[in-house]
Amino acid sequence: MSSKAAPEVTEADVRVGRRIRALRLERSLGLADVAQKAGISVGALSQIERGLSSLRVRVLWPLAAALDVEPHSLLIEGGEQESDLYCVRAANRRQVPVWSEGIKKELLSPPGAALTGLLVYVEPGGGTAESYAHAGHEFGLVRTGEVELTIDNVLYTLKAGDSFAFKSTLPHSFCNAGSQPCEIVWVNTVKPSEVRNGA
Repeated sequence: MSSKAAPEVTEADVRVGRRIRALRLERSLGLADVAQKAGISVGALSQIERGLSSLRVRVLWPLAAALDVEPHSLLIEGGEQESDLYCVRAANRRQVPVWSEGIKKELLSPPGAALTGLLVYVEPGGGTAESYAHAGHEFGLVRTGEVELTIDNVLYTLKAGDSFAFKSTLPHSFCNAGSQPCEIVWVNTVKPSEVRNGA
């Protein structure tokens, strides 16, 4: 009685699978959505994402089209990659749109992460126009400069090395009243698409 040997899992297949899953999560697409567009089964796509099945040439083009990328971008060469399931390279950080002047945000967390990590830059005089509140929790660490953070009508002046944490349902706002740019590592439980003025 013979049995089929389990398919050999290669590092390349695992990395390609992680790349495909990262691209899918970046676009907020489900397995069924991408599988249907690519003309393959959900099971087949799941196997590819987990590195249990190699990405066949006949699947490469329709899968790339389903993810709206060039086919070659699904194939990772060497150690360079734009998207990864677990890591974000410094050169590949994406900017998050903001509504207030003097604020810039870069997304630190990879696609699908439970937490949203941001690097928030606040220029002198920059800040949120008014207090706001939303669901979730947040934590931050001031890396450089100083920031005036108002939480539930209480003003805190925070300098480099200071940190904070609070429920996002409390009204909050922040501004840079100093003369130097401020940089904050800001972690939030909301999705990147929900992060606008503040974290």
